[in-house]
Amino acid sequence: MNACGLCERPSEHSYLCPGCARGLAESLDQLPVLHDELVECLVPRRYGFGDIVATRGAAGPRSPLDEDVLDEMNSGHMAAVVHLWRVDVQRVRWPSHGEPPPAGLAADCRWLAMELNWIAAEYVAAGDLAREVSDLERDARSIVGDPAPRPQRLGTCVAVDTGGVVCGAVIKRMPGQTRLRCRWCGYTYETAQDWMRLQHFQPEEVA
Repeated sequence: MNACGLCERPSEHSYLCPGCARGLAESLDQLPVLHDELVECLVPRRYGFGDIVATRGAAGPRSPLDEDVLDEMNSGHMAAVVHLWRVDVQRVRWPSHGEPPPAGLAADCRWLAMELNWIAAEYVAAGDLAREVSDLERDARSIVGDPAPRPQRLGTCVAVDTGGVVCGAVIKRMPGQTRLRCRWCGYTYETAQDWMRLQHFQPEEVA
């Protein structure tokens, strides 16, 4: 009988109990959304890039960028932490495989979520992984607000590759977001024409 590496309750033969495993899955799903919202928060909504805001209690101007958000995103901290966990999980599960190349936060979160059953059952450091991912989510929510704004599902990506294949990945955006990049194919939606084309070419069941 093991104890859950996160809540320390008895956990049959797993390193994460079912509840903590579900919590880890939810956190992995939320991290890319929270990261996008942090990007939106970089410029405080009440100020523009051209404004200079006086720093409370200090002489001189301060940057129009939100310094708390800059600290949170320093050196891609969230993405770097998640990628290191992906590297370690792959190292333990497939020792003969080489280290995975950088793939971006969303891809690393998806990969870990797909391996979650193995992680909960076989990965000794599963509790530490769940704890650190939870800490990342908590720190991000402390800036963007809790609960975080829910993403709006707009449909599926209508970008077409050189072979004529439509991407088809789900496209979501945060409320008020005017520019987004498809996490699968990389196409950027930002102009009025982009949004009109996205809406026009949706399958009937999505539109």
